Amino acid sequence: MANRLDGRRIAVLATDGFEQVELTEPVKALKEAGAVVTVVSPKSGEIQGFVHDKPGQKVKVDQELASADAGSFDGLLIPGGLFNPDALRVDDRALSFTRSFFEAGKPVASICHGPQVLISAGLVKGRKMTGFKSIQQDLKNAGAIVSDEEVVTDQGLVTSRNPNDIPAFNAKIIEEFAEGRHDGQRRSAA
Repeated sequence: MANRLDGRRIAVLATDGFEQVELTEPVKALKEAGAVVTVVSPKSGEIQGFVHDKPGQKVKVDQELASADAGSFDGLLIPGGLFNPDALRVDDRALSFTRSFFEAGKPVASICHGPQVLISAGLVKGRKMTGFKSIQQDLKNAGAIVSDEEVVTDQGLVTSRNPNDIPAFNAKIIEEFAEGRHDGQRRSAA
């Protein structure tokens, strides 16, 4: 069946300060499509979600980043939020983990402020992308080709702007994760 993710393992890279719906809604869609989803974080236990700038739900961490191997996953999701990407983008392990998906040509999806992690990992030059309005100039400065659309896909890289884009984002991430590896991802990591 098209766009089924049965048996595919998807890592969700997140820490405290993720935008709640940008993690919970894509995870729900991925699981409904048959994926096995693993929340990977630099910390153990639970991570704190936010609804904009107010604390929301906590989410259980399934695996600590220190023991996570990108080779055991088929794709990566990086949710946004005001604080989550800011913490991840200065964590060398998070950047290395993210780069590993690109080096292997595996699909990666990121929404809202999440692409800041990709900027810090040096993975956006020449890529078609979008992101939250306030980071679009940062993406351009890092060499991305930016458009202000609800979802942008480029060779296995899926990006969206904000929670309003989640329905389009979810549909596209399932499609890209179902397709599997993309050579365009490898070119970004080179």
